[in-house]
This record gives sequence, structure tokens and C-alpha cells, in this order.
Amino acid sequence: MDGKQSGQFRVRIRGSLACFTRPEMKVERVSYEVMTPSAARGVLEAILWKPAIRWQIHTIEVLAPIVWTSFRRNEVSSRMTARRTDYCADEDRAQRHTVALKDVDYVVSASFVLTDRSGNEDSVRKFEEMFARRLEKGQHFHQPYLGCREFAADVEPALTAPPSCHHGVDRPLGLLFYDFDRSDELVRPLFFEARLRDGVLHVPPHAQVLAEHRVTQVRP
Repeated sequence: MDGKQSGQFRVRIRGSLACFTRPEMKVERVSYEVMTPSAARGVLEAILWKPAIRWQIHTIEVLAPIVWTSFRRNEVSSRMTARRTDYCADEDRAQRHTVALKDVDYVVSASFVLTDRSGNEDSVRKFEEMFARRLEKGQHFHQPYLGCREFAADVEPALTAPPSCHHGVDRPLGLLFYDFDRSDELVRPLFFEARLRDGVLHVPPHAQVLAEHRVTQVRP
């Protein structure tokens, strides 16, 4: 750990429903088998987001069995805009199928680094104490959620988390959504080959995923 990187936090994240939507499914919502690094980052940023820090997910431990559930629900097909005043949801409604995860339970290990937007008054220790205090008190900027905003997440320190029920499991999960690359004007999705080992998904560093993505792009 250098002077710009924090120590690691272990955070327990659980909920009754979760849907980490696979992007190849155009209309229907179908979840990945496990929480994505992007979704984990979103939960941590709900607790503490500052321009001065950037979260890095290291591991996602899957504690509970992977159980599927499916249901249909009504959704609107277009987005509401500030200029649109004559919108009627009943005329823009479509029924869509959702394949989600049930009774999920994860322990996320993560740290943060200071960005180039940090000021002279910012320090790693300052944000470490701020995050630990907010996590302990259950404070957040908005309700943490599990993939979709309607699937609320319960978040707490992982002090009493049970062991994973996937001990001895070693199997590939295929390409998993990592996060978006916003390093230039174009926003690109990044993916990585995920594998569940003894119930733990090891997440590679952002620089590694970005480098592999660029190699794939130039490969004939």
C-alpha cells in the first residue's frame, strides 16, 4: 500500500432480490450468476462518493447458494425528460420478463486510491475514517441497491459474516461485466473472464482489464 491507496475494507452486502443484468439480453432482464464489480462499486459509492477517491474491488465472496427466480413486471419503454409534459405511462407500458437472483449475500473486499482531483487537505486516512464511520452508522447518500434500484441492499461491516457455502467449488463464470472505461471521449464497456474459486470471485485491477481489452481490440 502506498501513500495514495487505502487499506482494504470488508463489507457485507445482502438482499432478497438482485439482478445484475447481462447486456447481451436486449429486452428481457437476465442476471449474471454473481454480483458484478460495477455493482459492488455502486454500493460503496452510495456510502461514500467523493471526486477525490476511486474505488477498486478486489474480491467478491459469494456466501449464499445461487438461487434463481423469475417474474413479469410492467415497465415504461422510454425515459421521461424535463421538456416532456404530456407523458402518460399507461400508453408507454410494456410487460417484461425478469430472471433475477434470490436471497443473495456477499462480502466485498475493496480499497480506494486518491485521484488527481484530490486537494491538499485530502488524505487517505481522512476518507478511511469517513467511510468506516458511515458504514458503521448505516449512512449513505442514496439507498444502496443490487443491480436494479428497486432491489434494495442491506449493507454492514463484514464482522460476523458466515463462511461461503461454495467451498470446494472451482468453475468458470464466463465473461463478466467489469465496468465502463471513461478514459477518453467514448464510453466503452469492459469485461473479464471470471471464475468462482471456493466461493470467491477475484477481480483483476482496472489497468489489467483495460490493457487486455485494448489488446483484444487490435487483434486481427
